[in-house]
This record gives sequence, structure tokens and C-alpha cells, in this order.
Amino acid sequence: MDYNAISTKSLQIFFGINAETFQKQYKQKLSNYNSWEQKEHAEQYLIFPDNMGEFLSIDETALSNGELYTLLTNKATSGQKGTIVGIFKGVQSDNIINLIKENIAEALRNKVEEITLDLSPTMNAIAKSCFRKAARVADRFHVQRLAYDAVQQIRIKYRWEAFDQDNQEIKQARENDFKYSPEIRIRTTKLVFY
Repeated sequence: MDYNAISTKSLQIFFGINAETFQKQYKQKLSNYNSWEQKEHAEQYLIFPDNMGEFLSIDETALSNGELYTLLTNKATSGQKGTIVGIFKGVQSDNIINLIKENIAEALRNKVEEITLDLSPTMNAIAKSCFRKAARVADRFHVQRLAYDAVQQIRIKYRWEAFDQDNQEIKQARENDFKYSPEIRIRTTKLVFY
């Protein structure tokens, strides 16, 4: 069976049906949308406690028009069916903490061993409050970015120091009426392989 999404416009082309009528019929009758238990709050949050696992991740994302959403996902499913544990509109920690505590049993939350998050205080507060027994792990991307930024700052610092030194040498050469010839500095690193 094919599980790929297809638009109603494509169905119209392939099967000669009216796309708008089919879309309305699907939403009103075939999908059970009107009897969906999360319909009342679906624009604010969705929670699927059955998708909980021992290893979770939490992060914020902008899905459309710059609106931020917080996503809580099960890492064991690798993005497949059952990945989403919760989607929350916004990133306000107090609101998200209350929704998680109200909708996911504490016993289930205590089974979480590890939660991966970015370095934001908001995500840390949510993880710390809702998943008390879980180890909080900074995600690799943010750690790598911090390391890159630190190396970049050091590189820029040394570059400015080299410029300042060259400018000082040029100034001294002019004052002493010498021709300035810059010293070429080559740094090499010896690599040793075992």
C-alpha cells in the first residue's frame, strides 16, 4: 500500500473528480475530523502520550509566518510514525509545562531516561520540570556552534593583533626612514599518525 501524500488537485487530474468537493467530503465525513478528541485545542497544542519513549528531544521551530512552536518528539522512532509526542504553539515554558503535566501521566514521564535539548533556558525549564528523572543532554548542533563561535573569536582576536603589529612596524619604519618589508610568518603543524 502506498502511504505517500497526494494533493486533491492530483486526484482531480488522475480520477476526474472535483478536488474541492472531495476535500470537503474528506474533512467532514471520511476523516472523522468532527469527532476528533483534540479538535477543540488543536490550534494551541496536540499531545500524543502513546508516542512517549525513553529518549525524547525538545526544540522550537517556526512552521509558518514566523509563528514559533515547541516540538516534543520520541527519538526512537527516527522521524517515522509515532514520533510526535507534543506540539505546542509558542515557547512559553509555564504554559507548556502545565499542558504536559495535565496530559501525560507522571509515571509515564518518569520513564524518560534522556531528553535532548538546545541550550535555551526555556527548553531546559520544560525538561527539568516535566522529566525530572531524565538526563538533559545539549544537542550536538548547538555545542558545535558554540565551539565554532569561540574559535572564530580567538581567530579574529589574533588577526587584529597581527594587523596592529604590522601597523606598528610600518609606523616605525616611516619614522626611521626605512623601507618596510613585512615578515612572512608561516605556522606549520606536525601531524603524527600511529
